[in-house]
Amino acid sequence: MAKNFHQPTRMCVACRKHETQSKMLRLTCKDGNLRSFEGVGRSFYLCTTCLEDEKKISKVLMRQCRNNQREQHMNNLKEIITDDR
Repeated sequence: MAKNFHQPTRMCVACRKHETQSKMLRLTCKDGNLRSFEGVGRSFYLCTTCLEDEKKISKVLMRQCRNNQREQHMNNLKEIITDDR
């Protein structure tokens, strides 16, 4: 009989879809700058399908980081994604 291990699920802040935590990208905004989550403080998750929709993501990042630095957020996100791969 196979053991059924619990997989934690999280919600994407862009589309509100629930996915397993391992399939999501965890980010945080510190001092208005988008960063990869470092283990301390508030964070949020983005699913892989939403990462492809730049218009949707830019609005979400401005809302999460509470500022209007759209280009800076998108550049930081691209750096985070390439560093994780």
